[in-house]
Amino acid sequence: MDAAVQEYIDAIEPGSRVLFDRVDGLVRAAFPQVEVVFSYKMPTYRVGPKGLHVAAWKHGISLYGWNGEADGGLAARFPKATSGRGTLKITPDMGTQISDAELTALIRGALAS
Repeated sequence: MDAAVQEYIDAIEPGSRVLFDRVDGLVRAAFPQVEVVFSYKMPTYRVGPKGLHVAAWKHGISLYGWNGEADGGLAARFPKATSGRGTLKITPDMGTQISDAELTALIRGALAS
C-alpha cells in the first residue's frame, strides 16, 4: 500500500475509523485485485479504469465516484446523505442502518467493469 494512504488511514479519528475499515474490508472482499492509491488527497480504490474515493471526516465518511444507478438503493433510502453531485456522506449512525449487502452493491456499482 502506498505510504501516503497508510498515513491517511492511521490518522483517521476513531469515530470514523470503524466505518472506514468496514468499507475497506467490503471493497477488498468484493475485489481482491483492488489497488489502493492516494488521489485527491484521499484513499482511492482502483479496479482497472474505475475508482471509488473514500474520505474520512468528522461526520463519518464520504464516498465519491459511485454510480447513482447502481448504488444498492442507498441514495433513495438516505436522500440527506447525497449531495446530488456524486458524493455520499455516511455518518456512523447511518452506517449502523446500512447493511453490508447495500454497501457492497454500491461498491460493485462503482468498481465493476
